[in-house]
Amino acid sequence: MLKGKGLITVAGLTVGALAIILMVFGNPVNMGLCIACFLRDTAGGLGLHSADKLQYIRPEIPAIILGAFAAALVTRSYRSVGGSSTLTRFLLGFIGMIGLLVFLGCPLRMLLRMSAGDLNAWVGLVGLIAGIVAGIWFINRGFTLGRAVRQNAAHGYVLPGIFLVLLGLLLFNSTIFLYSSEGPASMRAPLLLSLGAGLVVGILAQRTRMCLIGPIRDLIMFRDPYLMFGMVGIFIAALIGNLVLGNFTVGFEGQPIAHSDGLWNFLGMALAGLSFTMIAGCPLRQMISASEGNTDSAVTIFGIILGGAAAHNFGLAASPAGVSPNGQIAVVAGLVVVLIIGFALSGARVLQQRRVTEGG
Repeated sequence: MLKGKGLITVAGLTVGALAIILMVFGNPVNMGLCIACFLRDTAGGLGLHSADKLQYIRPEIPAIILGAFAAALVTRSYRSVGGSSTLTRFLLGFIGMIGLLVFLGCPLRMLLRMSAGDLNAWVGLVGLIAGIVAGIWFINRGFTLGRAVRQNAAHGYVLPGIFLVLLGLLLFNSTIFLYSSEGPASMRAPLLLSLGAGLVVGILAQRTRMCLIGPIRDLIMFRDPYLMFGMVGIFIAALIGNLVLGNFTVGFEGQPIAHSDGLWNFLGMALAGLSFTMIAGCPLRQMISASEGNTDSAVTIFGIILGGAAAHNFGLAASPAGVSPNGQIAVVAGLVVVLIIGFALSGARVLQQRRVTEGG
């Protein structure tokens, strides 16, 4: 039976392959599976933003959450906790999402773009690493959002319950939602395929602790390559799929749903890397953690969703034409805010440790 590095490698290969399959059957090119983009589309489907090309309740999202929730219950790893700087996590998720939408994709989509030859995504990877390194610097200075406390198990059922209702409405009363008739959100794999793929991803991610911020963080901080096996697995499977399909084109220009402004690709992912390192996990990891009962992660997901809505309501998100002045200002302002949070919540810890030492 597979376990450890073998299991997460297989999980990564499976997630990468499923992303390619979803793309083949209708999801956007180089976006077969993107947590940030799909949460943004879901926000549009709920009417939270008015970008009419980006409105669809992506069934992969509730399926991932429900798959992870079921896996946590079956394996008795479900544990409801919360109360750890909840509002700060919401803000970091909100700001991190703006960085992702300036880059045009989460770390998972970054890997898919890299595997298709998009050199802009490699620039984004450098930015992501820079942001994670900055986050590690704060952690090493004592940065902390505090410790979550045990809660009644019912608190952790709220998020899966919300997405179960959304899924039920999508299946049986879909006319209440908004649907794009053109643009990326109009490109959809068949519903049952999307649901099946999402369930598999949710189960595998829950069982392996899959994350796309953690691999770089753990490798730098602890020399632990475990999570990196999953990240590499996703890239390899997607690379093979793109080569087989003839979807591999090396270059900066003309890449699907991407822009070639290197500075803002770098800074957008640097902002995301810093924000999500501070909250200990990428958007996928936040969804899995929330499915396991972490209500702080659940609130973070709502921050990500509303960040996606704000990015499109206020013209902050990038487009293939580039990054708007509003988007550029938002990234710089986001970096300032996150840096302030980093210094504020690490300096206090250092001061407290110093007082304890002096008192002793």
